[in-house]
Amino acid sequence: MASGKGGVGKSTVSLNLALALAETGASVGLLDADIYGPDIAALVGLTRRTPAERLSLWQRASGNLREPALERFGIRLMSTQFLVAEDQALAWSADLIELLVMRLVHDIDWGNLDWFIVDLPPGTADVQQHVVRHVPLTGALVVVTPQDTAHLDAKKVIAMFERSSVPVLGGVENMAGMSCPSCACAIELFPSVADDRSLWATGLERLASIPFDPVVSAAGDSGRPLLLSHPDSGGATSFRSLAGALLARVSA
Repeated sequence: MASGKGGVGKSTVSLNLALALAETGASVGLLDADIYGPDIAALVGLTRRTPAERLSLWQRASGNLREPALERFGIRLMSTQFLVAEDQALAWSADLIELLVMRLVHDIDWGNLDWFIVDLPPGTADVQQHVVRHVPLTGALVVVTPQDTAHLDAKKVIAMFERSSVPVLGGVENMAGMSCPSCACAIELFPSVADDRSLWATGLERLASIPFDPVVSAAGDSGRPLLLSHPDSGGATSFRSLAGALLARVSA
């Protein structure tokens, strides 16, 4: 799961997509690969309060023993936010970050998974390059909001995947308007993106449009995601539709 810019709700989409896939009976793992600004832990209510006095790459145990992934709401999770306090910075060099990415993927006991979702940081920097290099990705989803800058930056991410021979399976439009609470009329939150600058004009398929809804943010802040706190909401329905569309694309 990728985006060109921050603030488009990529982590929220990643988490609720993982939960929607788990609802189908699939075994799902979710790696929060946003090393410097992880959010998944907070969205599931598992943030660490105590600072780590000394943070080093854990040593692999003897034999085949590995660190187990955490389990929450029926999915398996791993994030650097489980290693440091929620307000503690992880100021590591690019070389150490590459090693950390490899450990999070290969030295965690993820079990037998049907789906392994990687929530990438926004942009095309070192972490994204490490993940593309070390993880055999089936494909990528790109998250945008209906904003010109979000679409522009997303095109750079798509170019990165194309250079790395990673198929881009489709796009997700998040915060795609909202319903007026008084009259139920559709409200567009952002100016429309010009056709010649739109991501969809490139031929990328829009797999889902997720409406803006304050309950989505409230659910994340409470540590109980939308699919669990408001399972019958329009947003939850959209996430389930996204899971179905993704399954169809991967099967095809």
